[in-house]
Amino acid sequence: MKQIGMMVMALLLTVTFTYAQDNKQSPKATVDGKVIDVTYNQPSLRGRAFGKELAPYGKVWRTGADAATTVVFAKDVKFGGKDVKAGTYTLYTIPTEKEWTVILNKQNGQWGTVYDEKQDLLRVTAPVKKASSPTEKFTIKVDDKANASDLVMMWADATVSVPVTY
Repeated sequence: MKQIGMMVMALLLTVTFTYAQDNKQSPKATVDGKVIDVTYNQPSLRGRAFGKELAPYGKVWRTGADAATTVVFAKDVKFGGKDVKAGTYTLYTIPTEKEWTVILNKQNGQWGTVYDEKQDLLRVTAPVKKASSPTEKFTIKVDDKANASDLVMMWADATVSVPVTY
């Protein structure tokens, strides 16, 4: 009888774990560009206010959910006009209503908002453009062009773009 109880408990734990993995509120997303790859988790607004409850204005934000967002450059680039060597970086932002400070940080593998400003490689400022329609899930995309790309971040009614040339 004890073995049956333990088997039922193991089955319940397995089902619960599987359900939790398949129904994350902030699913992982990957963006693959010609030169830029981004891995991040997509938080949703779900009735909450961007800039207040989510990614508060004026504070460092991990630019996604859960693990910190990573950006991989396959070759040397100019990110917002500043030189960046090929490699893996963590993306942070400081959003405000009018502009975002976009940060590439040298530290990798952080969870959440474990942020060390001393590890910043660079900061660039990008203006906020009002989106034509609101975005429920935070979304990052890479718009590839001939010898350049735009790293675009969209959430709520905000769209922010950083030019990347190579």
